[in-house]
Amino acid sequence: MTVPDPHVGRGKSFTALRVVAEEVVRCRRCPRLRRHCLEVAAVKRAAYQEETYWGLPVPGFGDPRAWLVLIGLAPGAHGSNRTGRMFTGDRSGDWLYAELHRQGLASRAVSERAGDGLRLNGVFITAAGRCAPPGNKPLPAELDRCRPFLVRELEALRDVRVRLALGKIGHDAFLAARRARGMADVKPRPRFGHGAAHELPEGGWLLDSYHPSQQNTSTGVLTAAMWRSVFDAAVRLGNPV
Repeated sequence: MTVPDPHVGRGKSFTALRVVAEEVVRCRRCPRLRRHCLEVAAVKRAAYQEETYWGLPVPGFGDPRAWLVLIGLAPGAHGSNRTGRMFTGDRSGDWLYAELHRQGLASRAVSERAGDGLRLNGVFITAAGRCAPPGNKPLPAELDRCRPFLVRELEALRDVRVRLALGKIGHDAFLAARRARGMADVKPRPRFGHGAAHELPEGGWLLDSYHPSQQNTSTGVLTAAMWRSVFDAAVRLGNPV
């Protein structure tokens, strides 16, 4: 068993993220999720019958020196659960990596699968959950069991200035991870809203966006202009003049 997309770099952040990634891949804390991921990997979608699915928990991916961390929901059954990389293999990933490339934060606009040579610059991508949940709905207890991985990633990412939550679950996961780290609550408690920016007492920002799920993008809940504007805001907040 190997960890996909080994982080590039050296130093304490690199080492800590590598250790977390290895533990994520080995995790078996949620039997319901493990059964679902393995079943999906065995049955497969018709379009991917010739592919070998990853089928394991998916670790975070990106630059150990990141100034921007993205926090999503969980892997997609035929997306990350197939490809082994966060936000890769489905429409959500198409939107995400195209915009990261436009912003100069990804080496190319298309993410195919772990090990395809894509590199991120100043960005780390993670999620509240690491296994594809049935119906894209992880149980609260499953998110609780997964939270220590997010806590440790945030501790390792020492240069982060903007935390971009993709969806309310990502928003809530970040706030819960802060509490788990013993940080003071943000008052008033930040409410999720697309484009909302919340200044954090430890420095930096929590920025919210609707999740780029196919349901949101195909119905106009999240438009291309809305998506672009939130990344423009992230760059402004993360790189003040």
